[in-house]
Amino acid sequence: MPTDESPPVSRFAHTPVPGALLLCRTDPGSVAPLAPLLRERMLLTPAGEWSVLVPEGAPWLRGGEPVDRVLTGWATTLAVGSGWPVLALWWDADRAGCTLASGFRRPVGYVWLADGTPAGEDEELRALAARLGLDPVADVEALDRLTVPEPGADACARLRGLMEVLTRAGVHLRDGLAPGEPPGRLREAAGAGADVRHVEDTGGDGVAGGGTAPAHRLAVAELAVGVPVAAWGVRRRSAGWAVAGAVLTVHGVLELSYETMFPRD
Repeated sequence: MPTDESPPVSRFAHTPVPGALLLCRTDPGSVAPLAPLLRERMLLTPAGEWSVLVPEGAPWLRGGEPVDRVLTGWATTLAVGSGWPVLALWWDADRAGCTLASGFRRPVGYVWLADGTPAGEDEELRALAARLGLDPVADVEALDRLTVPEPGADACARLRGLMEVLTRAGVHLRDGLAPGEPPGRLREAAGAGADVRHVEDTGGDGVAGGGTAPAHRLAVAELAVGVPVAAWGVRRRSAGWAVAGAVLTVHGVLELSYETMFPRD
Protein backbone atom coordinates (compact mmCIF):
# COMPACT_ATOMS: atom_id res chain seq x y z
CA MET A 1 0.00 0.00 0.00
CA PRO A 2 1.50 3.39 -0.94
CA THR A 3 2.72 5.61 1.87
CA ASP A 4 3.07 9.38 1.97
CA GLU A 5 6.70 8.92 0.93
CA SER A 6 5.83 6.86 -2.15
CA PRO A 7 6.40 8.59 -5.51
CA PRO A 8 3.25 9.43 -7.46
CA VAL A 9 2.15 6.87 -10.01
CA SER A 10 1.48 8.19 -13.51
CA ARG A 11 -1.99 7.59 -14.93
CA PHE A 12 -0.48 6.87 -18.34
CA ALA A 13 2.01 4.31 -19.54
CA HIS A 14 4.04 6.95 -21.32
CA THR A 15 4.02 10.61 -22.23
CA PRO A 16 3.96 10.97 -26.00
CA VAL A 17 6.55 13.12 -27.71
CA PRO A 18 4.84 15.88 -29.75
CA GLY A 19 4.22 14.67 -33.28
CA ALA A 20 1.99 15.02 -36.30
CA LEU A 21 0.70 13.49 -39.54
CA LEU A 22 -0.79 15.39 -42.46
CA LEU A 23 -3.29 13.46 -44.61
CA CYS A 24 -4.29 14.69 -48.09
CA ARG A 25 -7.24 13.23 -49.95
CA THR A 26 -5.40 12.80 -53.23
CA ASP A 27 -2.43 10.95 -54.68
CA PRO A 28 1.20 11.87 -53.88
CA GLY A 29 1.73 13.20 -57.39
CA SER A 30 -0.84 15.92 -56.72
CA VAL A 31 0.57 16.75 -53.29
CA ALA A 32 4.22 17.00 -54.37
CA PRO A 33 4.03 20.36 -56.21
CA LEU A 34 2.28 22.08 -53.28
CA ALA A 35 4.10 20.47 -50.34
CA PRO A 36 7.19 22.75 -50.60
CA LEU A 37 4.93 25.69 -49.67
CA LEU A 38 5.11 24.39 -46.11
CA ARG A 39 8.88 25.10 -46.01
CA GLU A 40 9.64 21.92 -44.09
CA ARG A 41 11.48 18.70 -44.94
CA MET A 42 8.91 15.91 -45.14
CA LEU A 43 8.37 12.37 -46.33
CA LEU A 44 5.43 11.89 -48.71
CA THR A 45 3.92 8.45 -49.23
CA PRO A 46 0.59 6.88 -50.24
CA ALA A 47 -2.03 6.13 -47.58
CA GLY A 48 -4.61 4.11 -49.45
CA GLU A 49 -6.68 6.54 -51.53
CA TRP A 50 -5.01 9.38 -49.63
CA SER A 51 -1.42 10.57 -49.16
CA VAL A 52 0.41 11.25 -45.91
CA LEU A 53 3.11 13.81 -45.15
CA VAL A 54 5.43 13.01 -42.24
CA PRO A 55 7.57 15.92 -40.97
CA GLU A 56 11.27 15.12 -40.71
CA GLY A 57 11.78 17.91 -38.17
CA ALA A 58 9.75 19.48 -35.37
CA PRO A 59 9.11 23.19 -36.04
CA TRP A 60 6.82 23.34 -33.00
CA LEU A 61 9.91 22.74 -30.85
CA ARG A 62 12.14 25.21 -32.72
CA GLY A 63 9.86 28.19 -33.07
CA GLY A 64 7.74 28.04 -29.94
CA GLU A 65 4.46 27.57 -31.85
CA PRO A 66 2.31 24.74 -30.44
CA VAL A 67 1.99 21.68 -32.66
CA ASP A 68 -1.76 22.15 -33.19
CA ARG A 69 -1.28 25.69 -34.53
CA VAL A 70 1.52 24.61 -36.87
CA LEU A 71 -0.55 21.75 -38.27
CA THR A 72 -3.67 23.88 -38.71
CA GLY A 73 -1.60 26.36 -40.71
CA TRP A 74 -0.14 23.60 -42.86
CA ALA A 75 -3.52 22.01 -43.54
CA THR A 76 -5.08 25.35 -44.46
CA THR A 77 -2.19 26.28 -46.76
CA LEU A 78 -2.52 23.05 -48.74
CA ALA A 79 -6.32 23.07 -48.78
CA VAL A 80 -6.77 26.61 -50.15
CA GLY A 81 -4.40 25.86 -53.01
CA SER A 82 -6.06 22.62 -54.07
CA GLY A 83 -9.38 20.92 -54.62
CA TRP A 84 -8.90 18.23 -51.95
CA PRO A 85 -9.41 18.16 -48.16
CA VAL A 86 -6.43 18.00 -45.79
CA LEU A 87 -6.66 16.38 -42.36
CA ALA A 88 -4.05 17.24 -39.74
CA LEU A 89 -3.45 14.89 -36.80
CA TRP A 90 -1.36 16.17 -33.91
CA TRP A 91 -0.50 15.25 -30.33
CA ASP A 92 1.66 16.37 -27.42
CA ALA A 93 2.00 15.67 -23.71
CA ASP A 94 -1.25 17.47 -22.84
CA ARG A 95 -3.65 16.96 -25.71
CA ALA A 96 -4.28 15.40 -29.11
CA GLY A 97 -6.60 16.38 -31.89
CA CYS A 98 -7.46 16.70 -35.54
CA THR A 99 -8.19 19.57 -37.92
CA LEU A 100 -9.86 19.23 -41.32
CA ALA A 101 -9.28 22.02 -43.85
CA SER A 102 -11.14 22.17 -47.16
CA GLY A 103 -10.82 25.16 -49.47
CA PHE A 104 -11.83 28.46 -47.90
CA ARG A 105 -14.33 26.90 -45.52
CA ARG A 106 -13.76 27.28 -41.81
CA PRO A 107 -11.53 24.43 -40.58
CA VAL A 108 -13.25 21.97 -38.26
CA GLY A 109 -11.63 19.75 -35.67
CA TYR A 110 -11.73 18.12 -32.29
CA VAL A 111 -9.48 17.90 -29.21
CA TRP A 112 -9.03 15.34 -26.46
CA LEU A 113 -7.11 15.87 -23.22
CA ALA A 114 -4.18 13.55 -22.49
CA ASP A 115 -6.35 11.12 -20.55
CA GLY A 116 -8.84 10.90 -23.42
CA THR A 117 -11.39 13.31 -21.96
CA PRO A 118 -13.35 14.93 -24.82
CA ALA A 119 -12.69 18.68 -25.00
CA GLY A 120 -14.36 19.68 -28.26
CA GLU A 121 -17.77 20.38 -29.72
CA ASP A 122 -19.68 17.32 -30.95
CA GLU A 123 -20.88 19.27 -33.99
CA GLU A 124 -17.30 19.61 -35.19
CA LEU A 125 -16.86 15.88 -35.71
CA ARG A 126 -20.23 15.69 -37.43
CA ALA A 127 -19.17 18.51 -39.75
CA LEU A 128 -15.95 16.60 -40.44
CA ALA A 129 -17.98 13.51 -41.35
CA ALA A 130 -20.22 15.51 -43.69
CA ARG A 131 -17.31 17.14 -45.50
CA LEU A 132 -15.63 13.78 -46.04
CA GLY A 133 -18.84 12.13 -47.22
CA LEU A 134 -18.94 9.56 -44.41
CA ASP A 135 -22.05 7.49 -43.71
CA PRO A 136 -24.48 9.78 -41.83
CA VAL A 137 -25.63 6.92 -39.60
CA ALA A 138 -23.00 4.24 -38.98
CA ASP A 139 -19.92 6.44 -39.29
CA VAL A 140 -21.40 9.34 -37.36
CA GLU A 141 -22.42 6.97 -34.57
CA ALA A 142 -18.83 5.69 -34.44
CA LEU A 143 -17.53 9.27 -34.25
CA ASP A 144 -20.05 10.15 -31.55
CA ARG A 145 -18.56 7.40 -29.37
CA LEU A 146 -15.29 9.35 -29.45
CA THR A 147 -17.01 12.32 -27.82
CA VAL A 148 -18.03 10.53 -24.61
CA PRO A 149 -15.72 9.49 -21.73
CA GLU A 150 -14.15 6.05 -22.05
CA PRO A 151 -11.96 4.71 -19.22
CA GLY A 152 -8.54 3.57 -20.37
CA ALA A 153 -8.60 5.37 -23.73
CA ASP A 154 -6.02 8.15 -23.80
CA ALA A 155 -5.88 10.96 -26.38
CA CYS A 156 -3.81 9.07 -28.94
CA ALA A 157 -6.12 6.06 -28.63
CA ARG A 158 -8.96 8.41 -29.55
CA LEU A 159 -7.07 9.50 -32.68
CA ARG A 160 -6.48 5.88 -33.59
CA GLY A 161 -10.23 5.33 -33.21
CA LEU A 162 -10.79 8.20 -35.62
CA MET A 163 -8.42 6.53 -38.09
CA GLU A 164 -10.45 3.30 -37.90
CA VAL A 165 -13.55 5.22 -38.97
CA LEU A 166 -11.65 6.95 -41.78
CA THR A 167 -10.62 3.63 -43.31
CA ARG A 168 -14.12 3.67 -44.78
CA ALA A 169 -13.17 6.96 -46.48
CA GLY A 170 -10.16 5.30 -48.09
CA VAL A 171 -7.44 6.10 -45.51
CA HIS A 172 -5.01 3.22 -45.00
CA LEU A 173 -1.83 4.02 -43.07
CA ARG A 174 1.03 1.55 -43.24
CA ASP A 175 2.29 -0.12 -40.06
CA GLY A 176 4.12 2.30 -37.80
CA LEU A 177 2.26 5.39 -39.01
CA ALA A 178 -0.04 5.82 -36.06
CA PRO A 179 -0.85 8.72 -33.73
CA GLY A 180 1.35 8.70 -30.64
CA GLU A 181 4.29 6.91 -32.26
CA PRO A 182 7.68 8.58 -31.66
CA PRO A 183 8.85 10.85 -34.52
CA GLY A 184 11.72 8.50 -35.35
CA ARG A 185 9.33 5.58 -35.75
CA LEU A 186 7.04 7.66 -37.98
CA ARG A 187 9.93 8.64 -40.24
CA GLU A 188 11.19 5.06 -40.37
CA ALA A 189 7.74 3.74 -41.34
CA ALA A 190 7.17 6.44 -43.95
CA GLY A 191 10.57 5.89 -45.52
CA ALA A 192 10.31 2.10 -45.64
CA GLY A 193 8.46 1.92 -48.95
CA ALA A 194 9.93 2.30 -52.40
CA ASP A 195 7.17 4.80 -53.21
CA VAL A 196 8.30 7.45 -50.71
CA ARG A 197 9.08 10.97 -51.94
CA HIS A 198 11.32 13.46 -50.16
CA VAL A 199 9.99 17.00 -49.86
CA GLU A 200 12.92 19.35 -49.37
CA ASP A 201 12.97 22.64 -47.48
CA THR A 202 14.91 24.49 -50.14
CA GLY A 203 13.41 27.94 -49.80
CA GLY A 204 11.57 27.56 -53.09
CA ASP A 205 13.51 24.96 -55.09
CA GLY A 206 10.81 22.33 -55.04
CA VAL A 207 10.64 18.60 -54.49
CA ALA A 208 13.69 16.42 -54.79
CA GLY A 209 13.32 14.03 -57.70
CA GLY A 210 10.15 15.83 -58.81
CA GLY A 211 11.15 16.25 -62.46
CA THR A 212 12.05 19.32 -64.49
CA ALA A 213 11.67 22.96 -63.40
CA PRO A 214 10.57 22.34 -59.79
CA ALA A 215 11.11 26.01 -58.89
CA HIS A 216 8.78 27.03 -61.72
CA ARG A 217 6.07 24.67 -60.47
CA LEU A 218 6.47 25.99 -56.95
CA ALA A 219 6.16 29.59 -58.15
CA VAL A 220 2.96 28.71 -60.01
CA ALA A 221 1.66 26.96 -56.89
CA GLU A 222 2.44 30.03 -54.79
CA LEU A 223 0.42 32.17 -57.18
CA ALA A 224 -2.41 29.63 -57.21
CA VAL A 225 -2.56 29.77 -53.42
CA GLY A 226 -1.59 33.39 -52.81
CA VAL A 227 -4.10 35.17 -55.05
CA PRO A 228 -7.26 33.54 -53.65
CA VAL A 229 -5.94 33.71 -50.08
CA ALA A 230 -5.29 37.45 -50.41
CA ALA A 231 -8.73 38.01 -51.95
CA TRP A 232 -10.41 35.96 -49.24
CA GLY A 233 -8.56 37.92 -46.54
CA VAL A 234 -9.70 41.23 -48.04
CA ARG A 235 -13.31 40.08 -48.26
CA ARG A 236 -13.27 38.88 -44.66
CA ARG A 237 -11.27 41.93 -43.50
CA SER A 238 -8.62 39.59 -42.12
CA ALA A 239 -5.27 41.35 -42.23
CA GLY A 240 -3.36 38.17 -41.39
CA TRP A 241 -4.77 36.16 -44.29
CA ALA A 242 -4.49 39.11 -46.68
CA VAL A 243 -0.81 39.57 -45.84
CA ALA A 244 -0.10 35.83 -46.09
CA GLY A 245 -1.71 35.71 -49.52
CA ALA A 246 0.16 38.80 -50.65
CA VAL A 247 3.51 37.36 -49.56
CA LEU A 248 2.90 34.13 -51.47
CA THR A 249 1.76 36.05 -54.54
CA VAL A 250 4.74 38.41 -54.53
CA HIS A 251 7.19 35.55 -54.04
CA GLY A 252 5.64 33.62 -56.92
CA VAL A 253 5.72 36.64 -59.22
CA LEU A 254 9.35 37.38 -58.35
CA GLU A 255 10.38 33.77 -58.97
CA LEU A 256 8.66 33.69 -62.37
CA SER A 257 10.17 37.06 -63.26
CA TYR A 258 13.63 35.84 -62.30
CA GLU A 259 13.21 32.75 -64.48
CA THR A 260 12.18 34.96 -67.41
CA MET A 261 15.22 37.22 -67.03
CA PHE A 262 17.71 34.47 -66.11
CA PRO A 263 16.49 31.17 -67.58
CA ARG A 264 17.84 28.01 -65.97
CA ASP A 265 19.76 25.63 -68.19
